[in-house]
Amino acid sequence: MSEASIDSEPLLDCAPAIEALTREDVLRATDRLNVQKSRAAKSPLRLLWLLSGPGILVMIGENDGPSMVSYATTGATYGIGFFAPFILLTFLMAFVVQEMAVRVGVATHRGHADLIFQRFGPFWGYFAMGDLVFGNLLTLVTEFIAIQAGGLYFGVPAWLSVAGGVVVVIGSLAFRRYATWERALMGLAAFNLLFVPAALMAHPDPQALGRAFATWGPLPGGVSASFLTLLLANIGATVTPWMIFFQQSAVVDKGLTAADMPQSRADTGIGAVLAAVAAIATLVATAPLFVAKADVSQFANGADFATALAPLIGPTGATLFALGILEAGLVAAMTISTSSSYALAETMSAARMAGTAHSLNLDFAQGKLFYGAAIVSTILAAGVVLIPGAPLLAMTLTVNVIATLLMAPALLLLLLLANDREIMGELANGRLGNLTGGAIVIAISVVGAVYGAMTAFPGLLGK
Repeated sequence: MSEASIDSEPLLDCAPAIEALTREDVLRATDRLNVQKSRAAKSPLRLLWLLSGPGILVMIGENDGPSMVSYATTGATYGIGFFAPFILLTFLMAFVVQEMAVRVGVATHRGHADLIFQRFGPFWGYFAMGDLVFGNLLTLVTEFIAIQAGGLYFGVPAWLSVAGGVVVVIGSLAFRRYATWERALMGLAAFNLLFVPAALMAHPDPQALGRAFATWGPLPGGVSASFLTLLLANIGATVTPWMIFFQQSAVVDKGLTAADMPQSRADTGIGAVLAAVAAIATLVATAPLFVAKADVSQFANGADFATALAPLIGPTGATLFALGILEAGLVAAMTISTSSSYALAETMSAARMAGTAHSLNLDFAQGKLFYGAAIVSTILAAGVVLIPGAPLLAMTLTVNVIATLLMAPALLLLLLLANDREIMGELANGRLGNLTGGAIVIAISVVGAVYGAMTAFPGLLGK
């Protein structure tokens, strides 16, 4: 055998494997190579930077338009006493839930919708996917309400703000590269912290804020129907089904492994802290409206909060507040529409339908269903917002309540998956994870049941 033929044989053997590689495989392998280099160079900060993203995006993405309006309504209605520590508690709950989602994704290398279909069967797979896509579409509507509201404060016509939002959301898909999409969104998500300087311009009393956290401050007016509605809205502003689907799928798309769990936990923790700070800042920024006894029921959207705050915290503070609302809607619209794409394509893939690849590393020709779901849902949601006379503020608060009511079954499925040792191995839930996860399911179910009783019997708790 000649030297030339010896050299050529391995190339012939490898040819099928090389041809089988897709653009998605190459891009993900490139990202993993950078991770391995940083790990070998013992560069912990660079390693954390490379592995961060899904946790920060899911937490700040949940600080979306309806969430920030819920926090603003809460601050204007009840001040900071009870709800400041309550919001912190909800983000601790969110960390517990999302850490489980990360472990399930890392252990199985499967998205949440895909895994539900595989482990619980087609009925639950289609149910979970349909439930999520419907809920996400409702939530997307409220994101464009936030985008519209932010634009209205600056005198931009509603149709132009909404159209601009559609262009940005759909345009972000043109990266066709998960890593680039993720970094672009993280840069935009940083503007969620604009609520912090807005809160400082409200000149909050540090002692009053400290007492609220130390004593779980007073609740003006006591327990009522409006209080329970805002309680559910605040839970739904922090812990929602789309977050589970998005982060687990993003972890898979990013190619994270069990070796990356410490950084993934840190990513989720950092995201929870940043989002909690922005959420509490929104509460603090709108507390002057509570002192001024503003009638929030007359507000039509987030722009009305900014307008009402201008004489109380100054035009700069009100401008920052309006920009924060605009950012919240944009980032959430990108992450939530992607969550729907992951869920739909994963379910169709699990059902072994053709053309159901699901990754932000895909070309448009390869990911027609994946990208198409995001584009169609974005356009539909934007169209709803432009319907004349739509009750925008009521829709915003209601969506968060619906998200809370849908969370218990979604979390129960996550708990079952996290306890499935056949697929989880050493990453399966321990006793503490089950206790905290179970407590969250029970708490959300109880609050939901109370709200259901309150809805069925309106006079039960008064107004």
